[in-house]
Amino acid sequence: MSSETIVETQKLSVLEKFGYSLGDLAANLVFQTLVTYLAFFYTDIYGLEANHASILILVVGLIAAFGFNPVIGALADRTQSRWGKFRPWILFTAIPLGVVALLAFSTPHFSYNGKVIYAVITYSLLLLLYAANNLPYSALSGVITGNMAERNSLSSYRFVAVMFAQFFVQVFMLPIIESAGHGDKALGIEKVMTWLAIAGIIMLLITFFTTKERIIPTHEQKSSLKDDLGDLIKNKPWLIMLTLTTLVFITLAMKGGSYVYYFNNYVDKKSLTDFITPVINFLSGAGMNFFGEDPVSAGFGLFNAGGIFFMIIGITLSKRFADKYGKRDVFGICLFISTIFILAFIFYPPQSVSLMFASQILHGFFYGLTIPLLWAMIADVADYSEWKNNRRATAIIFSAMMVGLKAGLSIGSALLAWILGLYHYIPNSDVQTASAIHGTKMLVSVYPSIPFLIGAGLLFFYKINKKMEVQIETDLKQKRKK
Repeated sequence: MSSETIVETQKLSVLEKFGYSLGDLAANLVFQTLVTYLAFFYTDIYGLEANHASILILVVGLIAAFGFNPVIGALADRTQSRWGKFRPWILFTAIPLGVVALLAFSTPHFSYNGKVIYAVITYSLLLLLYAANNLPYSALSGVITGNMAERNSLSSYRFVAVMFAQFFVQVFMLPIIESAGHGDKALGIEKVMTWLAIAGIIMLLITFFTTKERIIPTHEQKSSLKDDLGDLIKNKPWLIMLTLTTLVFITLAMKGGSYVYYFNNYVDKKSLTDFITPVINFLSGAGMNFFGEDPVSAGFGLFNAGGIFFMIIGITLSKRFADKYGKRDVFGICLFISTIFILAFIFYPPQSVSLMFASQILHGFFYGLTIPLLWAMIADVADYSEWKNNRRATAIIFSAMMVGLKAGLSIGSALLAWILGLYHYIPNSDVQTASAIHGTKMLVSVYPSIPFLIGAGLLFFYKINKKMEVQIETDLKQKRKK
């Protein structure tokens, strides 16, 4: 008996791919804000001490990663509705996620202890709702189609959308916050998060209405949570992807959250102004006066813009390389090359602005090639599990991604805040110690390089190469036809 049935063709329309991609655009308006500004928000806007921010981010994040995600994954796999297993979660969490995202980045007038309690509650709720929305959303990609070429294409659509969200948050958000709040960052971020929450809700609803679940487990497929967990523990590719995802997001959180400190405290402002002035003048002449007059926020935005633009180019080329050489090999090689350009920042003095921008661009391109592959590989692991065990548990397998994402985000952001405290960083100070300035340099170079390098090494032990991808797809097609 086949473990699942397919209700219709595996080919996807452009509308469905686009509609699906909007779900990640919405989620990443939240996620990219967490990656880029969470530590900075808690230390320099909300007013927490660096060590307290570090503990809060780590403890709440790890509870969310290892507590919320497995439960959501198990529940989603057992959901039965006229809309499918995963789409109802997207529908019913859209509005609560938007509301809580706004509350989490608000600054109420409480005492210091009151602020800590408020931050713990709102951050916990935000991570819970993010899991309840984004884990089923991610698992949806594994049941929209079983065709691996279509799945690679879907991932490319999805991560172009992710890059647009990242582009907005990392390039425009800081200048917009300053403009919207008229210098009051707390007021500015509340206004911006209000707009983002509304836009995110609308996009999640579009995702729900434009997608369809095609791979549907038959009624004969029965498995307990114990069976599903047992399959996971014996699934070596799943364990590797869990570890790899954690390592990748440790680096992303540490590196992405460090840049705002790096530009504020390390980069020479005169050299930065001289470098970006021609670009700003050109953009202003073309009617694109987005960056204001502050050289730090303008330089920070343009720096991120260069990396993201070339990241998008990498994403668009990813499918072509993955189809030819296999996801694993492309991922490992490109992850290693991208790490070289992170590590290069340790050698740049404050005045070497052009080299900083060049390294960011090259890192963005090679890392962009890996971005769709991480999620597509998780879908392949779900196929591998069905191929080996004759049972499909898509959402709980995708919980590896969410556990790794949350754990990596929490560990990376907590390490960022903790290391800043270790180097005696002073929040909201125009003058930092030599130790703190050196720490910001280490946080964009040596420290975030380590998890990426370990992750590249792990892929030597991941056995789903191009040959096995083809074998799994062929075998599952035969099973489903029966």
